[in-house]
Amino acid sequence: MANDGPPTSSEQFWDERYRSAPQLWSGNPNPHVVDIASELAPTTALDVGAGEGADAIWLAQHGWTVTAVDISSVGLGRGQAQAASLGPEIADRITWIQADVTEWQPPTGAFGLVSAQFMHMAGSVREPLFQRCFAAVAPGGTALVVGHDVSDLQTTIRRPPLPDLYFDAGDLAATLDQGWTVMEAGRRARSATDADGNDVTIHDAVVVARRHG
Repeated sequence: MANDGPPTSSEQFWDERYRSAPQLWSGNPNPHVVDIASELAPTTALDVGAGEGADAIWLAQHGWTVTAVDISSVGLGRGQAQAASLGPEIADRITWIQADVTEWQPPTGAFGLVSAQFMHMAGSVREPLFQRCFAAVAPGGTALVVGHDVSDLQTTIRRPPLPDLYFDAGDLAATLDQGWTVMEAGRRARSATDADGNDVTIHDAVVVARRHG
């Protein structure tokens, strides 16, 4: 989330934010989604916080049947329109659901891949959300959870200055029981540009885990 103030899960907030620009995000899929999903046989995927649908569309283009969930009907509408422009082979692979992900209950054990990208909210809300995401992974399936690492607050990149909004990958992975194999739990570095045009190295907290079949 690029705003400096506290993020909110309000439907009105996100609808207004999407309406503030013709396109809010880059339109490119998140690189961690591409990296992890490219190694998996496509089945069913859940995209939590789908926004304008770049991840969902990329997954559909690569053979996945996708459920894309977001609180903003404006963001989802853009994703749905983009998918439709690519033809029924893509559009028909995606189900778009408008719902507050902090309350929405995904079906248990239903998805070969569950992806939650940059869900920055208070820990008391975020932690139950991640546990619902893990519960939605089918036997043999994969969970991918990614967020801005708290170390980004020490850089010049714009992040909400509220440490509770960030999670430690190792701590999150430690909540998984013996029914999982943790493939990765740590920080991945990547390059970014701050508001003044300076090159900055930032880090993402990344958890990749596979549920035992």
